[in-house]
Amino acid sequence: MIEAAGPDQRQALLTRLGFRFGVNGPHAARTMMLDDLRTLLAHTPAAASRQAYATAIVTDNLLGKSTKKARALSLKHLAALYGLDAVNPLFRALRRLWPLDAAAQPLLALTVALARDPLLRASRAFVLSRPVGVLVSPEDVAAFLADAFPDRFSAASLKSFSRNLAGTWTAAGFLQGSRRKIKSLPVLRAEVVALSLFLGYLEGRSGQRLFSSEWMTVLGGTPAELDALTSVAANRGLLVFMCAGGVKEVRFPGYLTPDEEHIRQEAAHVV
Repeated sequence: MIEAAGPDQRQALLTRLGFRFGVNGPHAARTMMLDDLRTLLAHTPAAASRQAYATAIVTDNLLGKSTKKARALSLKHLAALYGLDAVNPLFRALRRLWPLDAAAQPLLALTVALARDPLLRASRAFVLSRPVGVLVSPEDVAAFLADAFPDRFSAASLKSFSRNLAGTWTAAGFLQGSRRKIKSLPVLRAEVVALSLFLGYLEGRSGQRLFSSEWMTVLGGTPAELDALTSVAANRGLLVFMCAGGVKEVRFPGYLTPDEEHIRQEAAHVV
């Protein structure tokens, strides 16, 4: 995944394609804000500019926040999590897939948030490693983060972070319960598989390597299930998928501009 992607040059290129890097992220203060995102995207056009989203959130108070400061913070966190800009390839892909299946939206949001929030990414390995049916407490998440970032965050910060992270993984379907969080698995959708393959594509993967990226690992499906959902996505025109003799090819026509495709190819060659 991108944490181990290589030198700063590669991260700089991937940043131009919509990824974000660092240590901290919006989950220091919020969850992935799924309800707010749903409201925002339901009431703004797919080609809306960054300023149009700002106007909807801050000026028009579309999200119903009680103060102007709360509106500004909502804009800040949503922009960090998702981009909120039609020039961002990740956000464009999200908007393209978002209205097709409401049941896919939690995992679509999680996928983009993982690409853009380093703090959320840091929790991924822990959550995915828990067996289905096992209790996952906020204290467990906080302890994992303390080990991952020794001496970086206070105990109070870790407690707050763990609550926000647990809320996001619950909204995405990987945890169930209010106070007692139990590990579960979400139902996969073709739109989510398409987006996860696209993230691997942006990183420079192709062919079978697209199906072994850590974006696909998050989904937890078997190879047969993922192939079947990729075929469904292709039948719906979300991507092009060809599989013959064990050789796979996936393409994403119309997802990237020529300049963005050039950046993607350049990133693929940075070791």
